[in-house]
Amino acid sequence: MKAFKAYDIRGVYGKDLNPDIIYKIGFFLPKVIPMKKVLVGRDIRLSSNEAFDALSRGFTDAGVDVADAGLTTTPMIYWGTGKYDFDASVMITASHNPKEHNGLKVSSKGVLPVGYDNGLGAVEKMVENDEVTVSSHKGAVSKFDFHKDYLDFLSQYKEDYSDLNIVVDCSNGMSTLFTGDLLGDKVHAINCTADGNFPGHEPNPLEPENQVQIKQAVLDHKADIGVFYDGDADRVMFIDEKGNFVSPDLMIALLGHYFFDKKHEKGTVVHDIRTSKAVGEYLKEHWNAEVAIWRVGRAYGATKLRELNGVFGGELAGHYYFRDFYYSDSGIMASLIFLNILKQFKKEGKAFSQLISSISEYANTGEVNFKIEHKQEAMDAVKDYFFENEYPEQFYDFDGYRLEFENWWFNIRPSNTEPYLRFLAEAKTEALLQQKTEIIYNILKQFE
Repeated sequence: MKAFKAYDIRGVYGKDLNPDIIYKIGFFLPKVIPMKKVLVGRDIRLSSNEAFDALSRGFTDAGVDVADAGLTTTPMIYWGTGKYDFDASVMITASHNPKEHNGLKVSSKGVLPVGYDNGLGAVEKMVENDEVTVSSHKGAVSKFDFHKDYLDFLSQYKEDYSDLNIVVDCSNGMSTLFTGDLLGDKVHAINCTADGNFPGHEPNPLEPENQVQIKQAVLDHKADIGVFYDGDADRVMFIDEKGNFVSPDLMIALLGHYFFDKKHEKGTVVHDIRTSKAVGEYLKEHWNAEVAIWRVGRAYGATKLRELNGVFGGELAGHYYFRDFYYSDSGIMASLIFLNILKQFKKEGKAFSQLISSISEYANTGEVNFKIEHKQEAMDAVKDYFFENEYPEQFYDFDGYRLEFENWWFNIRPSNTEPYLRFLAEAKTEALLQQKTEIIYNILKQFE
């Protein structure tokens, strides 16, 4: 079924995902994840209420009680799952996808991510093949509002931001529930009314066309920083004072100033296989921190952070994971911590752009997509070329390949859902980057 992905369930509502499918997911999920009571939240999308009704009927027909958290952010559901010790949780959201989409993000007890490999694949087979037999003991739905408790938790990370000039773009999504209370009334807010039509722009901060408004607002207001949330607020991205988009992976390095300097914590940092080499170099140079490279996606990143009992982690896509947040990701918690860091550096006379430039001097391609059907063969051809001609210092063979050399590195990985290879490279100079990427692009063109 098209809606079942590696990390969650997601698709066009009414086409890939409909009330009948969602009902069956609710009915069969308890057969894969043992549960008596499940926490369910939802975003502002126009289809979310209908999806909630279908999912709840599925759960209650399976004999499971549903705690209805109402409108929430995705991280709020992660936190609630752990805080109140629920057997499982489901967030109804399509995150950063367009308004026609919807989906389900599933966690089991202890806020463990449930992806295709550890549960969703089995549910998909049951939805396709098994008959629904309604339980003789039906479950019940009850309201469970913990917005105040969650706001109190987030408020621990809030400082006085009156010295900072901040622009925030909520993407008309779920961060609107908390930004007013946490960032104060002096911020310049755009698209901070929750609206399932997403009238400001699609709720994906990674797309350049969605960055136009906040970049202009930062320049117009002479702001120190622009804070930009996606639709369900599990991701956050930033604009510097010059109106430039900041690569989210570089922000991982900055977290060291909070957790290692201010909080004096110790432990490993986890980042995904696409993250700039500069991040590990910065963390090593400043705090001698150990860095673990792992696969892309919450199902992998959060699990690896838990396995290592790491302090924090992050991804190129703007997810930031925290040990103090049940090893899960929170865009709002991350933004508060970053604002605390920037506030301190502003006192020292250092602007956001200067802070970022002190982390990385690498030239970077950004993530480039190649439409290729025979993805493994193409990846192997690139890998084999360099093993024969320029042996790497480091080689990682999960989530595609990452090859690291003295002055440059690259990652090439297959899309889980589309006929694309995703490629990213960095080098110490633009000339070296062009030289190496030309070799790789020429190899890949043979497979297009």
